[in-house]
Amino acid sequence: MKTPRSLNRRHFLQTVAATAATVSILPRHVLGGPGFVAPSDLLVIAGVGVGGMGRVYLENVATENIAVLCDVDPTFAAPVYATYPAAKTYTDFRRMFDQETGIDAVVIGTPDHTHAVIALAALQRGKHVYCAKPLTRTIHESRRLLEATRTAGVATQMSTQGQAEEGPRRLREMIGAGAIGGIHAVHIWSDRPIWPQGITRPAETMAVPPGLDWDLWLGPASYRPYHEAYHPFRFRGWLDFGTGALGDMGCHSFDPVFRALELSAPTAVHASSTKMLGETFPAASTVHYDFPVRGEKPPVRLTWYDGGLKPARPHELSPMQELAGDGILFEGEKGKILCGFTGQNPRLLPDSEMAHYQPPPQTLAPSIGHYNEWVAACKGGEPAPCRFEWGAPLTEIVLLGNIALQTGRSLQWDSRQARFTNDEMANAMIEAPYREGWTL
Repeated sequence: MKTPRSLNRRHFLQTVAATAATVSILPRHVLGGPGFVAPSDLLVIAGVGVGGMGRVYLENVATENIAVLCDVDPTFAAPVYATYPAAKTYTDFRRMFDQETGIDAVVIGTPDHTHAVIALAALQRGKHVYCAKPLTRTIHESRRLLEATRTAGVATQMSTQGQAEEGPRRLREMIGAGAIGGIHAVHIWSDRPIWPQGITRPAETMAVPPGLDWDLWLGPASYRPYHEAYHPFRFRGWLDFGTGALGDMGCHSFDPVFRALELSAPTAVHASSTKMLGETFPAASTVHYDFPVRGEKPPVRLTWYDGGLKPARPHELSPMQELAGDGILFEGEKGKILCGFTGQNPRLLPDSEMAHYQPPPQTLAPSIGHYNEWVAACKGGEPAPCRFEWGAPLTEIVLLGNIALQTGRSLQWDSRQARFTNDEMANAMIEAPYREGWTL
């Protein structure tokens, strides 16, 4: 029996039931073979924005029923459409939601500026949601999604895949056991951006590629003519569409730090950078966050570096060692821990300290896999570790840094009130205006 292209779930289940009734005398293993999963046990998944990272997300949940594909650029998404030939296809996610009421879950891989409108539409319809990081482009959007998530009663997950690895778990155990004592400073550096930043808006216009719905790609952002400087992929550096190097990779690297140090919201943030040219993020920057005392844990200064910038080389490294292109360095009262960008391979410095180190017992259970966590949560299992209740506040931290970059000022942040206490210019950046016809 072939699964109908229609996604009317009731009709689908009725069809399955009728077929099963005609062959009920056969044992289950004859019908489906070893490991058989009944169609009714599969999530009906829609992918929105599937030509880029959305393709990877879908590949990792392809054991479910990938039944709908939606992309404003069908030409760019054509290889993905070919991978799932039975899936219905759409250009406009709003039309998709109106017509495909049988969808169980939505996977979002669009540019940053459309995450919020698509995710909110899914939440309001009671759909489970998997969304690319950062969860939103503005703090207002993040708060709005968090509010909707708390009332939707569905499973969510943000794409910080590294949290499911073993390295961050060992890192948390090391820090929790006091391997370097109280930690007062963390340095995080990234090899991003790997796309153009620190550039001006192109003066020339280009023909819209065949099939691309440019108006839909812009979504809530202000209109501008199409140019390949924005799509595909290069949206990340533009203030209207992306969140820069910090927004792209910050959630990945902040996640293990926040879990290990039990951080929440900073009280202050300031930044410095190469010249900002108005519409793109800078070519290189540093962002400093100050976090308060948490119980007996000392205050922490967290510093982010991108564009080739790095912290001072630790003197504990041997003469032949250099800092990798990205990573995390913890400084504590008793020493330092160096690890990869998502917390993998944590080790004490110098290497001689690690050679004699006795790691604490492993108390954190392994993950079933980042994508499996979300699928299991959709089917009634434990909430996913990067559910929106975690992902939204984490996204907010990187967005605070982006506001500091744009203002060039030292900002005092009141998380409870969601406002800066010392800068109205910065407060104006908490929410961005939407183009006519778009609301959140």
